[in-house]
Amino acid sequence: MCGIVGFLDKTNDKLAPAGRTILAMLNALGCRGPDSAGVALYGPPADGRFVLRVKVGDNGGSESAARRLGEFAQSLDAGAEITATGAYARLEVTSKIAAKEWAARIESLDGGIEVVSLGTSLEIVKQVGSPAKLEAAYGVSHMPGAHGIGHTRLSTESKVDLSHSQPFWGRGRPDLAIVHNGHITNYHQLRRQYEQRGVKFYTENDSEIIAIYLAEQLGAGLDLEAGMRGMLRDLDGSFCCVVATATEMGFVKDQFALKPLLVAETDGFVAIATEEIAMRAALPGDYEAHEPGAREVKVWRR
Repeated sequence: MCGIVGFLDKTNDKLAPAGRTILAMLNALGCRGPDSAGVALYGPPADGRFVLRVKVGDNGGSESAARRLGEFAQSLDAGAEITATGAYARLEVTSKIAAKEWAARIESLDGGIEVVSLGTSLEIVKQVGSPAKLEAAYGVSHMPGAHGIGHTRLSTESKVDLSHSQPFWGRGRPDLAIVHNGHITNYHQLRRQYEQRGVKFYTENDSEIIAIYLAEQLGAGLDLEAGMRGMLRDLDGSFCCVVATATEMGFVKDQFALKPLLVAETDGFVAIATEEIAMRAALPGDYEAHEPGAREVKVWRR
């Protein structure tokens, strides 16, 4: 029942910022997922820097945790910059320290601190409640960028909080993010296999396994399309998934094609959404939307 969207501007940023477009799409899908909303947006790359979004609290954030986080980041990188809004701290730090090491060191500070996203251009923000609440808290419509993905969630198998909300970062893989509608029915089997190899899980949400899986596939040298095709082989269930990196966006539909997904492509943009109403609300004009078939995978590159 969740709603998922994706948007890629093909005009070299001549259209509205991706945040504004994706928010409009999510607003149109709000009835599909009243529990939470989130976006993964790709802004201008930070030169030689990582941008991190770090959860420091579930209920309005924690000033003391954010202050301690900033002091710790500056002990590792004297040029680290930190700001805090709501439940999140935003860090800009050197990329000379590996992504996995940054995440591990930051989370070692406190059990309640969680790195939500990390990359040269990726920023994920999530909020319990409607897309309107997400906008009120973080001003998503003003966030720059030329592509991104979004999610509205109806919880069917796990708790409602920031950690269980989507999008999910492909942990350890800079700039990888996913949104998912459906169920991964071999989730528990796959989770046990990953945990036996030392992989840490942060939620009971089956969508998290997709982010972990794709991060591993890309880390092994596969490209994004090959990684998503691997999902058709290794993940069971009925699902649609939209995936993005710093330079790409794509989707995959499972072998049953039970979950709805619409795609529209023009000379100016690519739009993906659970329902066509989301595209029409955000992107007026004369264009056609079509529904991909079973086992279909497609990737667009900026």
